[in-house]
Amino acid sequence: MLEWLLALCIVILVVSIWPGSKYFCTESQRDALFQRLGILQQVAKDKTGRCVSDREGNDDAQSACVGALTDEKARTVALICKPSALANYLLKHCWTFSNYSPCVGWTWRASAFLQSVYEACWPYESPVQFVRDNLQLSDDGLVALDWAVPSYQKRRRTSSHSTSPVLLIIPNSFGKITRNVLKLCEMALSHGYLPVVFNRRSHNGCPLTTLKLQQFGDPADLREAVRYIRYRQPAGRLYAVSESSGSGLLLSYLGECGSSSYVTAAVCLSPVFRCQSWFESGLWWPLQWVLVLYQKICLSRYCTDVMQTDTLFSSHSLRGLEEALFCHNTSGAWDAYWEHNEPLRDVDEVAIPVLSVCAKDDPIRGDTQSTVPLELFETNPHFFLLLTDHGGHCGLESHGINWSHRASLEFFRATTDFFNAEERAKQLPSRRRGLGGAAGGKVFRHRSVSTCKRVPACSHNIHAIYSWQRSYTR
Repeated sequence: MLEWLLALCIVILVVSIWPGSKYFCTESQRDALFQRLGILQQVAKDKTGRCVSDREGNDDAQSACVGALTDEKARTVALICKPSALANYLLKHCWTFSNYSPCVGWTWRASAFLQSVYEACWPYESPVQFVRDNLQLSDDGLVALDWAVPSYQKRRRTSSHSTSPVLLIIPNSFGKITRNVLKLCEMALSHGYLPVVFNRRSHNGCPLTTLKLQQFGDPADLREAVRYIRYRQPAGRLYAVSESSGSGLLLSYLGECGSSSYVTAAVCLSPVFRCQSWFESGLWWPLQWVLVLYQKICLSRYCTDVMQTDTLFSSHSLRGLEEALFCHNTSGAWDAYWEHNEPLRDVDEVAIPVLSVCAKDDPIRGDTQSTVPLELFETNPHFFLLLTDHGGHCGLESHGINWSHRASLEFFRATTDFFNAEERAKQLPSRRRGLGGAAGGKVFRHRSVSTCKRVPACSHNIHAIYSWQRSYTR
């Protein structure tokens, strides 16, 4: 009901503002208003129509740009990263990266604001069902893992001996399961993955059994959930995708765990990087009002002896809610809170490839230059940024299909193929030496293959696979 009310209010707002702006606003004021709504879109490109980087003369920090304008309606997609062996492999094998055609013209899908609201609030009849595992943590708290299964599948549980890859999905920090998450589960199932959605304490119907809620960037609960997933599916590789503000939790986990994260590769869809400044600056007041209201509704079922509801429900901003829940309005607690919860605090310890998919006209994240750490992607070989001109927040649809989901799965496939090729290249010289290539040049042509030692391709040897000396960081 809340989603339908929000959608109706936005439609009424746009319909009422559009005609009146012609008579009560100047042209520059009207353009500024609709630019904030994402209706007017501007494209920054040079005369030749190619991607332009401010650091184009620096070879070490130069951005890798893919995708060129094919016509006036097509838009570029820039892959911003540090040049490396893996980056070259992605440019060669990830065709989806340069095949993005957003909606343009005077349609509602051309508005970044309306497209973002549609993806976040509009209902979606998904053919996917969920089987829930309530995981009890070490402090007696509960988190929920929702395993996605097709509606036609009779067997509700997956076998522990399955070698299918597992896709861990972390929704936004407000616990809302959006169309974006449901469609990602649907596409992942069609590609052979086992999707599982991580729900924090008290989110999405998960019971709150302790006086503790999960802080914004505290990965302790996620770490226990990953251990359970590895126990339940030991034979399959683990990949991770986060949505919106949920990317703060994923980046915190990857930074704290480093090479022991058990994750092969990760993708952040429309992430919020600098979260403290995001909370402090605040969103546009209609968006902030809706998010604050949604959080209050979710927390309203808890009595006063669990949390300070008086302070909580008197808050009018996202920062006020976060302070009431975790900082208790004490002096200096706000800055101390973000010292332990800022997603990029341990970013130098991340040891796996991480792809971030962002749009320049994202109305939730804000201005690209101030909210996206471009220097991180230009200097760290583990981070890759797909930056589009248009797409909104978690929208990025192309020809009726979510382009960011297809790009994410293609990124997982390409990185896995790259790692497998490197492992084979490492094992080839040792196998040649084992067959007698280094023993005086004598070769045992008739030696049985069964007497040779086989090196199994184990996906759990994380320290060997994701060493900092890997060639993809060249």
